[in-house]
Amino acid sequence: MTTIAVTTWSLEQTAPTDLRRAGAPEGEVRVVRSEVPSPEFSRFLYASVGGDIRWTDRLGWTYAQWMEHLDRPGVETWVAYERGTPAGYVELQAQDGGSVEIVYFGLLPGFRGRRIGGHLLSYGTARAWDLAERWPGLEPTARVWLHTCSKDGEHALDNYRRRGFTLFDTRVGQEPDVPTPGPWPGAYPA
Repeated sequence: MTTIAVTTWSLEQTAPTDLRRAGAPEGEVRVVRSEVPSPEFSRFLYASVGGDIRWTDRLGWTYAQWMEHLDRPGVETWVAYERGTPAGYVELQAQDGGSVEIVYFGLLPGFRGRRIGGHLLSYGTARAWDLAERWPGLEPTARVWLHTCSKDGEHALDNYRRRGFTLFDTRVGQEPDVPTPGPWPGAYPA
């Protein structure tokens, strides 16, 4: 199997005041928490957002694995909708020491480049900062962090920086060059 060089950048905010919000996009865009754990819906979001940028680590998860993950305290999925249609999502996960990771963030291909991403990232980051208010027993958030890589969208790193995230680590490594799966076989032109 061939490999490709992948650069991974890790970024963080260490105070709620670090967040620099993006303006709201034009049109009817709402961000709503998906409060009922739904492996089917979460897998749809994961495959549809990440299909063309090689998100593959969860594609083999069983229904039970999805449910176990989604049903954990401090795991939240926030979904952006444009006129009732899912446009993208952000997944948050509480961790020890008051850290909250933005585990996944992105837009379905048809919604990219329309200023929805900055708005969704702003909203999701704000929800990471107030996560403990919705989950009794969790430590208050002291840090919000994430990582992005050179396989992600071309504007991903810049969007994170514009929202106030600062770089704390950069790594370069080799990864298998897997085909772009798309949300279903043949969804994207070869």
